[in-house]
Amino acid sequence: MAKKSKNGKQGGTPATVALTQAGVSFTTHAYEHDPATASYGEEAAQALGVSPDQVFKTLLADVDGTLTVAVVPVSGSLDLKALAAAVGGKRATMADPALAERTTGYVRGGISPLGQRKKLRTVLDSSAEALTTLCVSAGRRGLEVELSPKDLARLTEAVFAPIGRA
Repeated sequence: MAKKSKNGKQGGTPATVALTQAGVSFTTHAYEHDPATASYGEEAAQALGVSPDQVFKTLLADVDGTLTVAVVPVSGSLDLKALAAAVGGKRATMADPALAERTTGYVRGGISPLGQRKKLRTVLDSSAEALTTLCVSAGRRGLEVELSPKDLARLTEAVFAPIGRA
């Protein structure tokens, strides 16, 4: 069962610290992470008891030599061509996982679009615009943060674009 806690806690992950410092309303959801799980995002949706369309995964791609963050529903996948087009690029490939971890400061399965070590351009799938709230990783496996898509886009300076596919 997922545990809920309101923001305002001391410390936390870089993602929750960034949200607290920005004065953004959010809720954290902790759950017991199973190291044998095949899909971190599907695990989160199931543990939280919410639709996989409301839980978003954070992926890093290389678009024409520049690391770019893509935030898409866990129910689908990232359309690399659409991501490249969304940022005015020609070609996108998935980033090396070790590079993604070094650049963001987070481990795979716990990469949050918030509180990363380095500011990267970010694209949020346009399906998020229809949601009141969505969940993204709070910076570690087994911890999600729920917030409004508008707040997420504002804090990450994300653009909305149709980059996910079912």
